[in-house]
Amino acid sequence: MASPSSSSELPLKPIPGGYGFPFLGAIKDRYDYFYFQGKDEFFRSRVTKYRSTVFRANMPPGPFISSDSRVVVLLDALTFQILFDTSKVEKRNLLDGTYMPSLSFTGDIRTCAYLDPSETEHSVLKKHFLCFLASRHDRFIPLFRSSLSEMFIKLEDKIAEKNKVVDFNPISDSMSFDFIFRLLSDGTPDSKLAADGPGMFDKWLTFQLAPLASIGLPKIFSILEDLVIHTMPLPFFLVKSGYRKLYNAFYSCSDSFLAEAEKQGINREKACHNLVFLAGFNAYGGMKVLFPILLKWVGTAGEKLHRNLADEIRAAVKEEGGLTFSAIEKMSLLKSVVYEALRIEPPVPFQYAKAKEDIVVQSHDSAFKIKKGETIFGYQPFATKDGRVFENPEKFIGDRFVGEEGEKLLKYVYWSNGRETEEPTPEDKMCPGKNLVVLMARVIVVEFFLRYDTFSVEVNDLPLGPSVKITSVTKAAAKV
Repeated sequence: MASPSSSSELPLKPIPGGYGFPFLGAIKDRYDYFYFQGKDEFFRSRVTKYRSTVFRANMPPGPFISSDSRVVVLLDALTFQILFDTSKVEKRNLLDGTYMPSLSFTGDIRTCAYLDPSETEHSVLKKHFLCFLASRHDRFIPLFRSSLSEMFIKLEDKIAEKNKVVDFNPISDSMSFDFIFRLLSDGTPDSKLAADGPGMFDKWLTFQLAPLASIGLPKIFSILEDLVIHTMPLPFFLVKSGYRKLYNAFYSCSDSFLAEAEKQGINREKACHNLVFLAGFNAYGGMKVLFPILLKWVGTAGEKLHRNLADEIRAAVKEEGGLTFSAIEKMSLLKSVVYEALRIEPPVPFQYAKAKEDIVVQSHDSAFKIKKGETIFGYQPFATKDGRVFENPEKFIGDRFVGEEGEKLLKYVYWSNGRETEEPTPEDKMCPGKNLVVLMARVIVVEFFLRYDTFSVEVNDLPLGPSVKITSVTKAAAKV
């Protein structure tokens, strides 16, 4: 494995690539990205063409939804880090990149995710999120295990009923909604909300993010798909009813969150819209992608890894007398497996920012000047599979981060909009639930191997994340 260059004497080169003719260049890149090449080949072919991990290109959706699709693309582990430096880059209204959904989807306000840390409201809201989550840390494991227990009951019922493959995604979505609602509110979703809530969040998310994705239709329908979802934004009124139900449910059950927000000078309505966004977009939306990714990579890794995980997990739980924070901290292989899944397939693959000033970024071989006002785009799956940092970067290696040398690589794991070695603060854009997400990922793997010795999966990689079907499970001989 080659070490990343730290030289400050790298040659300053012009950024290669371009944007093509006005309007037409953006359309061409959009069709390459969605239909002719696909995401990974879109970037890979340009790296080959320009012999550079930094270049200029148009990013979807382009005309007509967004007026300016021009970005500077960063695809290596070193230049990608500039996206975290809020002293040099701005994140205002750039959560979704060159396109921003209508504010109708968020109660006609800019929620915290769309604010830049330089805006006072951002720090107030994020500090409230961080303090609220910290106040509930003792609920994390018990609540999540309770939701997981219900998930495993459903899973095993379906296995017994069908004696064949079971679709993990919808069962995981229901579990995720249940956990998030119970964690972030003061109540439990009633049976109707529990049944309908995941679907309402799914529609709300889809209508916001559709311009940034392909729905996977055959290529013969690409022109129709492009016209429907990539040229005009989808209207909020089609999901308004579902959003209002979710808002009302959280508003009526979240007095502790809303009362504390009022003490910070945030009115209840604005606080509740932020809470729904935190619950639906950040938490549920992230878990909807993350847990299938985790099951995909652990499930396909094979019985040797499963046996090693089961041995480590069961020994630690037995030694601690139960599943505790202390027990989890002893599971070095488990922690590495979760980090490896987050590295190889980060649940949020895109990061955007805008240069506040002229910036010089360094790749492994060259330096490039990004001008003030230019939009910067990083495609994380390439940055965290940088072959100059990670050995066999395309391979899932469960023990990659075990030991002193493995832990040194954690600073190149970027899934949370920051380095894994850092903690979120009110002054940055790192995910406020970073540590909770890692904990949940660990706990779901722990619960699998407390129940099962091994399992197998069937995976279908879709534009919005993998679809995972569980094809077999082997129950543990004895319960820990």
